[in-house]
Amino acid sequence: MKSFEQLWTELSDKVEKNDSNSASVKLVNQGVHAVGKKVVEEASEAWMACEHEDKNRAAEEISQLIYQTQLLMLAANVSLDDVYKKL
Repeated sequence: MKSFEQLWTELSDKVEKNDSNSASVKLVNQGVHAVGKKVVEEASEAWMACEHEDKNRAAEEISQLIYQTQLLMLAANVSLDDVYKKL
């Protein structure tokens, strides 16, 4: 289990090192548009899981949405501090 900040650190490190074995890094390298499409996909899946499935499936889909949202942040060069200032 990871916290939001731990996931951010892990993903940031992979992107910074341009880890060629990471599908996430490859996606970030495709840019905001590619990652944004994944965020939209995951958002709809999270919504549908919350509407029609159990709590565990909803949590799984929400976790994937958070993951993809962090990748979008990295692709757009938006930091945690940038987001926290707006919360």
